[in-house]
Amino acid sequence: MVALFLARRPSLLSAVRKLHVTGLCLKNTRAGVVRRTRDLSVELTYEQAKKPHQIGVMKTWNSWNTANLEDEELYTSEITLQDEFIRMFIKGTFPVAVLSEIIIKRQCNTVRVAFLLSAIISTVKTYFLIGYTEEMLSAILRCAVKLEIQTVSSKKDVVFRRI
Repeated sequence: MVALFLARRPSLLSAVRKLHVTGLCLKNTRAGVVRRTRDLSVELTYEQAKKPHQIGVMKTWNSWNTANLEDEELYTSEITLQDEFIRMFIKGTFPVAVLSEIIIKRQCNTVRVAFLLSAIISTVKTYFLIGYTEEMLSAILRCAVKLEIQTVSSKKDVVFRRI
């Protein structure tokens, strides 16, 4: 039926020949799915337990900014690099203490960084490292940086599911 319709209109036929369409399969998300183990030895956080197609529904994005909007091309690469630098800097400052994904929210001229921190570091050292991180990132990024940290007593408190 479609072939008859297109045969009557040769201008549409040439346009259709250039357009290639494939069916969309949303279930092809193997890269983000973690395999199950026999002895249930792998511990997953809430964010790791969710599947990739649930981003935006049951799981949120790790970076909140306006650089990824449509027709926004000016600072997209710079903001992406800054986000990766922030993550690497925090993982280097708190090497074994970061227990969750690092969430970066940009609001006006303020960068807010949120993550869960283990209580294995003493309180005095934690406050020093928070101040150090805020000052260094503020100087490097040339904008106000605020750390929103929640302290967790043990890693078992973060475990959502075992697979």
